[in-house]
Amino acid sequence: MTKKTQGLTILSRLLKDRLGNFAMVTAVTIPVILAAGGVAIDMTKMVLAKAELQDATDAAALAAASALANEKKNATQAKQIAEELFAMQISGTSGVVKEGDTTIVDAAPIINISQKTTEDNGKIYNIDITATYSVKFSAFTRMLGHDGIKLTAKSFTESATESKNALSMYLVLDKSGSMLANTTEVNKTVSKCEQFNDSGSKIKQTEPCYIKKIEALKLAAASLFTQLNAADPKTMYVRTGTVSYNDKMSNPSDLTWGTAAALSQVNALYAGSGTASGAATEAAYNKLSATKENEEHKKKNGQVPTKYIILMTDGNNNNASDDKKTKEICADAKANGMVVYGVAFMAPKRGQELLKACVSEPGNYFEAEKMAQLIAAFKAIGERAAAVMSRLTK
Repeated sequence: MTKKTQGLTILSRLLKDRLGNFAMVTAVTIPVILAAGGVAIDMTKMVLAKAELQDATDAAALAAASALANEKKNATQAKQIAEELFAMQISGTSGVVKEGDTTIVDAAPIINISQKTTEDNGKIYNIDITATYSVKFSAFTRMLGHDGIKLTAKSFTESATESKNALSMYLVLDKSGSMLANTTEVNKTVSKCEQFNDSGSKIKQTEPCYIKKIEALKLAAASLFTQLNAADPKTMYVRTGTVSYNDKMSNPSDLTWGTAAALSQVNALYAGSGTASGAATEAAYNKLSATKENEEHKKKNGQVPTKYIILMTDGNNNNASDDKKTKEICADAKANGMVVYGVAFMAPKRGQELLKACVSEPGNYFEAEKMAQLIAAFKAIGERAAAVMSRLTK
């Protein structure tokens, strides 16, 4: 055998020999597998950290906006509140590892606050917050040549001290006979009085006197209107109207600027007879959805108003058909962007369930068993409607 032939034979044997191949393949692939695993772990950490960073800056920006507009804080105080909330948010996160580990918040967030004065002497605040993380990659990811990455989150909010957001609100109020019944609060201003049971029938007892449910309703409506008046003292943004119902509905009022006319209408209510909410709810919806309503706002404040229906009852409709009609109108109202609230005042289960079905969301439903709770419910609705709207715009 020639040396050339012998060399080819050895080479052929070497190529065919599989001994040791596993070790070679393992040596090549293990670093790749480890690097891929490191990338997967670090990517998961980055996504979580980015989300938590954004949540922290959003919360800080909204806190500063609320402090400026609602709590009358100055810019320095609002900035401090934002910094403290940001630090608190970050300290409770899972994606942001504490100092001494691999993910570090670079520094306190950068917070810029500016303001301008509006035509009616209100103030508009802009709050801009930027925060960063420097994420150091694991040793496995660094095998691919990347040591880390910097994550950045930005939040921008705007708030104002005046009611910028126009609204139209329509109250649909129960004045059935059961509204003549007593609350649990004694009326200390009188010593003797006519009193009624839950059906609206007169009873013999004349003392002690209790505040009637219809009287409690008037106080509650006044508390709601007080919130709207405080937010819109020049009646530039708020329009209100009312309709009441027993077995028939009253003449539904037109929406008017401010709350004075609506308050007068509520104060004139007198309870009696049965309960039928369907027609009154429909009347409120028609008044709010009329083309005229948007036109009135456009002429005065240039805005498209947020529209509210406030439904209140203390009982059950006499006919199931009224439950059905009320629910259908509520569905139409919600489908057309109206916000529906419901207040059940010492109401039985069916009346409660009707309002629960009507409201825009569960938090818009209130149950009141006492006069104080009824007043608090209407006040809360007023505060929500009139609150300065701080919103994230970026």
